Amino acid sequence: MSNIAIFQTGGKQYRVKQGDIVKVEKLNAEGKVEFDQVLMLDDKVGTPFVDGAKVVAEVVEQKRTDKVLVFKKKRRQNYRRTHGHRQYITVLKITEIKG
Repeated sequence: MSNIAIFQTGGKQYRVKQGDIVKVEKLNAEGKVEFDQVLMLDDKVGTPFVDGAKVVAEVVEQKRTDKVLVFKKKRRQNYRRTHGHRQYITVLKITEIKG
């Protein structure tokens, strides 16, 4: 039986199953991480969270995403600004879904 879970971290929700690799907002963690804010587990829908459900993940790496360029321009004013941003992320491998 392949458990499918929806959990919440960093203000976002992720749909995962065992063995998936997920990129989430930066977590200050190493080794294993447990998420107990599970919104849905197979057919069970939480109110707001499913009682006793956990998603266990292993931290694969901490890195930064590709650069996003922000370009501002006002026509006929000779106003141009370019600004770049790289977000810090944590790459997780889902090892177990308990429920």
